[in-house]
Amino acid sequence: MKVISGKRFCRLLESRGWQLRRINGSHHIYSRVGTPVRISVPVHGDRTLKRGLQAHLMKLAGIDDSGL
Repeated sequence: MKVISGKRFCRLLESRGWQLRRINGSHHIYSRVGTPVRISVPVHGDRTLKRGLQAHLMKLAGIDDSGL
């Protein structure tokens, strides 16, 4: 799995129909119509997401490794 930054993951979510609902500190909270799932993405400049966190967020969003 290619590790990406929080900023890039946010752009990926937005391109797949997720909408930014609010920002709480450095965490961007996304949701999508028709699903009860909320995704909280930590955006700390250009720092990359940890592998486990990124894998979890991708699973919640329904994104596979080929989507990066």
